[in-house]
Amino acid sequence: MQVIITAIPDVLIFEPKVFGDDRGYFFESFRQDLFEQHVGHVAFVQDNESKSGYGVLRGLHFQKPPFTQSKLVRALYGSVLDVAVDLRLGSPWYGRHVSCLLDTERKRMLWVPKGFAHGFLVLSQEAVFAYKCDNYYTPSHDAGIRWNDPSLAVDWQLPPEVIRVSGKDAEQPAFSSVDTFAYEAFRQDKLYPRK
Repeated sequence: MQVIITAIPDVLIFEPKVFGDDRGYFFESFRQDLFEQHVGHVAFVQDNESKSGYGVLRGLHFQKPPFTQSKLVRALYGSVLDVAVDLRLGSPWYGRHVSCLLDTERKRMLWVPKGFAHGFLVLSQEAVFAYKCDNYYTPSHDAGIRWNDPSLAVDWQLPPEVIRVSGKDAEQPAFSSVDTFAYEAFRQDKLYPRK
C-alpha cells in the first residue's frame, strides 16, 4: 500500500495495490501495522456506510470534544470528492483544506484526523461511502460548518445549483464561528502516540 502525504501533512491518502484478473480483484483495505507506522496508534470502534445520489453533499461535519472523531474514509462504489478542513486554531494549515477523489477504480482511502471538518460530494450517478471512526457518534456533540463558506474556497467541482444538502447542513454556521480545537491539543503526535 502506498501512503501519500497531502498538502496538510496530518491528512494522508492510503492507496492500496489492487490485484485483478478476469475473475475480479483482491486488495488489502486495511493493515494495522502499516497504519500505525504512518499515523500512530488508533483504535477504530465504529464503521459507517451511506448511499447517496449524484450531487448529494454530506458535510462539513465534526464532533466536539470530548467526543471528537478521526475517520478513515473511502468510496465502496462510485466516485466522490472528499474534503477535510483544518479547524485547529494555531495550526500552520488553519482554514486550509485537502480535497481528494475517492472512487471504485483506485480504491484510495483518506485519513481525516480529529480537529478537522469532513464532507464529501457525490460525482457519479450514485455512490456508497464507508468510513471507520475512532470514537462513537454522539448526537449531542455533533457539529459542522457551512459547506460553501467563501473563506474556505472549496472547489466542489459541480455547479452549486445541482448540489443537494440536508436542511441541517444548509444551516450550518460559518467557519469563523468554530473555536473548539487548539492546535497544540490536537497535534497528531499527541493524539496518536507511536508504540
